[in-house]
Amino acid sequence: MNTPRTRRGTHRSMKLAGAGIATLAVLAASACSAADSPTSSAAPASPVANLASGDLSQGADNFYTSDQVTMEKVTFKNQYRMDVSGNLFVPKNLDRNTKNAAMVVGHPMGAVKEQSANLYATKMAEQGFVTLSLDLSFWGDSAGEPRNAVAPDIYTEDFSAGVDFLRTQSFVDTERIGALGICGSGSFVISAAKIDPRIKAVATVSMYDMGGATRNGLGHSVTLDQRNAALAQAAAQRDVEFTGGPTEYTGGTPEQLTDQSGPIEREFYDFYRTARGNSPDTTTQPTLSSNVKFMNFYPFNDIETISPRPMLFIAGENAHSREFTEEAYRLAGDRKELMIVPGAGHVDLYDRVDMIPFDKLTEFYTQNLT
Repeated sequence: MNTPRTRRGTHRSMKLAGAGIATLAVLAASACSAADSPTSSAAPASPVANLASGDLSQGADNFYTSDQVTMEKVTFKNQYRMDVSGNLFVPKNLDRNTKNAAMVVGHPMGAVKEQSANLYATKMAEQGFVTLSLDLSFWGDSAGEPRNAVAPDIYTEDFSAGVDFLRTQSFVDTERIGALGICGSGSFVISAAKIDPRIKAVATVSMYDMGGATRNGLGHSVTLDQRNAALAQAAAQRDVEFTGGPTEYTGGTPEQLTDQSGPIEREFYDFYRTARGNSPDTTTQPTLSSNVKFMNFYPFNDIETISPRPMLFIAGENAHSREFTEEAYRLAGDRKELMIVPGAGHVDLYDRVDMIPFDKLTEFYTQNLT
């Protein structure tokens, strides 16, 4: 498929007014993210040459592949008739004459499936599940213009479209399909599960509530005046773009660190801007005019209605995003579990295999997709 892609250095960027909002843009718009990637149609993306290696401790292995699993590039339509790109992982020893449990796996907000989602999908396929990682619309190999647009309703739909696709596979049990969301996709899978009862079990890892983060920042640190300034700037940018002006982008993992870079910027830089997790020609910036759409996104409203379908919430002990996981757990219905991973930060659970609780995920889906 021929999808235009935003490439590093080909667009302009703009910071939101005020220190609090600028920080918010980094955290909420792209803290869980790297943006779209020109991934190969033949194989998962590989680390870019000549980059710093990054911190590869605790088994960091974002580009992990397995000789126990096959991977097939697939494309399917969402309900808006947009092409969604995915990777279908199937255990080599799977009996395709039987019906098997499956799951859709979503990447961090603004990232691509080759960043974290493929790793999780591969590891869960090794445990006997059929898994589907996908690129959210407007990102990666999936369709959508303008590139890097924020559209939480369509992101939510992409997960249901992934379920549509899995239910057409002859070796998948249509009543045994779950969903797994990493970082921002954690909020999207919750949003999907609230309205799609075909999703039978939900797990989130290092979840970001993209709505709450954009409205309020971490720890509710953003003032109403700062929020209104962000809305005004996005509205002004809509006028520019409607009359043919250039698209502006906001937030993002920095291209370079400075003495002023904070610990969260450094945490994301070590994944997205090093060989540890970099996907070629990526940015980490959503469009400025669309990013405010997250302010209308409330994934935790009515989260309790997902019950009695089970939910598992996983976060790192030291994750800056931990508040979102704990709030979702507090609000969820009866069948819920919370797991805090000792010593782990937010990005650690993207790829540090020695810290990611794959055993717990396997247990959760095995028990609840039966």
